[in-house]
Amino acid sequence: MKLTSIALSILLAASGTSALAATPKPMPFMWENATVYFLLTDRFANGDKSNDLAYGRKADAAPLRGYLGGDLKGLTAKVKEGYFDSLGVNAIWLTPPVEQIHAGTDEGTGKSYGFHGYWARDFTAVDANLGTEQDFRDFVDAAHARGIRVLLDVVMNHTGPVTDADPVWPADWVRTSPTCAHKDAPTTISCTLVDNLPDVRTESDTPVALPPALVEKWKKEGRYEREAKELDDFFARTGYPRAPRYYLMKWHADWVRKYGLDGYRADTVKHTEAGVWKELRTVTEAAHAEWKKANPGKVLGDGKFFTVAEVYNYAIGHGREFDMGGGVKTDFYANGFDSLINFSLPGDGKGDYESIFAKFSAQLHGPLKGKSVLNYMDSHDDANAFDAARVKPFETANKLLLAPGAAQVYYGDETARRLDIADAVGDAKLRSFMNWDELASNGARDGYRVADVRAHWAKLGQFRRAHLSVGAGTHAKLADAPYTFSRTFSGNGASDKVVVALDAPVGKPVAIKVGGIFANGTKVRDAYAGATYTVANGAVRTSGKFSTILLELAR
Repeated sequence: MKLTSIALSILLAASGTSALAATPKPMPFMWENATVYFLLTDRFANGDKSNDLAYGRKADAAPLRGYLGGDLKGLTAKVKEGYFDSLGVNAIWLTPPVEQIHAGTDEGTGKSYGFHGYWARDFTAVDANLGTEQDFRDFVDAAHARGIRVLLDVVMNHTGPVTDADPVWPADWVRTSPTCAHKDAPTTISCTLVDNLPDVRTESDTPVALPPALVEKWKKEGRYEREAKELDDFFARTGYPRAPRYYLMKWHADWVRKYGLDGYRADTVKHTEAGVWKELRTVTEAAHAEWKKANPGKVLGDGKFFTVAEVYNYAIGHGREFDMGGGVKTDFYANGFDSLINFSLPGDGKGDYESIFAKFSAQLHGPLKGKSVLNYMDSHDDANAFDAARVKPFETANKLLLAPGAAQVYYGDETARRLDIADAVGDAKLRSFMNWDELASNGARDGYRVADVRAHWAKLGQFRRAHLSVGAGTHAKLADAPYTFSRTFSGNGASDKVVVALDAPVGKPVAIKVGGIFANGTKVRDAYAGATYTVANGAVRTSGKFSTILLELAR
């Protein structure tokens, strides 16, 4: 069932959230406080059924390992109807849109296709299953029109698997053995992640020719001369050798130059030499500067280019040192990254609120000052999801959206999309199609309804977007019962402060201590309930209607 903008408005209004009133007064944007919505394009929304199976692909994959029809037109429609605005989302990270291998392959869990975007065949083309170049441009423009940044997912480590229809790249481009043992830097970098996933020779400075299969493909498409000339110009301008990594840098930077992408998420970062990422940052920032110069009216905010790294198993407690093994520690922040994905929250989330929030705040305002992390509770490839069965969707929202740092919402977090699909195997369990039908029908689960979950995520998300202090501010606990804390922020030309109480008793008025954050006589608004109160004796006495209380200065 397609959830139309009218249906969405009715649904949110019934849940206490208006889609039409979802955009608050503009606040300075900071990546340290961003709410990033991460989605697999093929799994999100199908806007064009004519492209569901391109390149001769078939519907013969193992459960949840084939293409399901999601595309860029479907995603763009959701942007335009305000779906992301209503969640407070101000950045979208979508899986790589590049053309994937054409055939399926058995990776040990049944026949699989590259629906996820990480099995590239041609880094320069939009995969036809997702749409066209114009579709991608329409998506980026629609997002930018609503103040939403877009992150490109960059893969420098590997090409797609080899199949009968997808030949291996030349030996001077990739290695096909050994398989990584993950004991130290050499057995993590100079190797293939898994069998039949060719590893790009990113360490090489030896010039290589274009892969013959790519030359043949581009000639059939009538663009070989243009692509070859652009490469010649790039290498002449930069002085880089025509080594594999520089081809990939040029191709990824083209996406930034053509569409005005605001940054990138880098895949499998620890499996590539750290210095490669610093070089990529230089090349892509130059492309971004070109786009901004050509499109001054389209630049969002300060136009800062942003990079975030997936260093598998990096935890916020590691600070700026990641142990590669063998006595080698790497500072990825010093190698081209503003932020690292924080893999520890699904585990840290088993603790209480204060243990999470105090720890994260101490790190971000101590060893990581000037940098940030991107927190998540579940993702496309982490088998240790905080709540795979979705029995704690409200707690999940609280611990993710109110944690210090930036937040990554994985598609369907806000609708309790299950991550334990019985007939799927391995990471496919995490990658079902977005549960739009369940949201539209307000499906019932154990003790809650899906629309109520989404309304809760929306209220927290909008509060987060409206207040830099939530993700970028300093945390302080104010009371144990109900658990109450403050966040304060000053910088970037703005100052902000909030007080939040969680798991408050419901059904009777409750006093919430504000700890001097708001002075006596100050009018404050509970953004969750929409009620206004006056501070007296260092506290506000709320209505007791909701267990979540989000206090801000009344305007």
